[in-house]
Amino acid sequence: MTIVERISTNSAPRPLGHYSQAIRAAGFIYVSGQLPLEPEKMHGQDGNPFEEQARIALHNLLAVLDAAGAKPSHVLRVTAYIVGAEHWAIFNKAYAEAFGDARPARSVVPVPALHDGHLIELDAIALDSPDSAAGPARAAS
Repeated sequence: MTIVERISTNSAPRPLGHYSQAIRAAGFIYVSGQLPLEPEKMHGQDGNPFEEQARIALHNLLAVLDAAGAKPSHVLRVTAYIVGAEHWAIFNKAYAEAFGDARPARSVVPVPALHDGHLIELDAIALDSPDSAAGPARAAS
C-alpha cells in the first residue's frame, strides 16, 4: 500500500487549482510546476525580465523542497519550461546559483507560451530524505 502525503508551505505560492505544491510517495517528492509568483502577492510577473522570473521560480521550487525536508542535493530531475530559447544562458546562470554543487538531471524545454504571460515554469522530482520524517520543515495538509 502506497501512502501519499501532500506537502504545503506558505513560502511558495499556494495552488490556485486542484493540485498540491508537492506530493511525497514511495520514497520520492514530486514538486508541481512552480511559476514566478511571489507567495505574498500571488500575481503574475509578466513584464518582469526573464532573469527575475527565473530567480522567483527557482526560489519557489526550493521552498517547496525545503518544506518537504529536501535539499538541492536530493533533487534527481528538474524540468524547465522557458518561453524563448534565447533565455537558456540566463536560466543556466540562475539555476547554477540556486543549485550550487548539486547537479540533478535536467531538461530545458522551449515553449511558445505559458499561463498568464509567464516566461518560466519549473517542476522537479527529488529523493525523499531519510531525515525528513523527523524534520521540523515537513508539512502536510
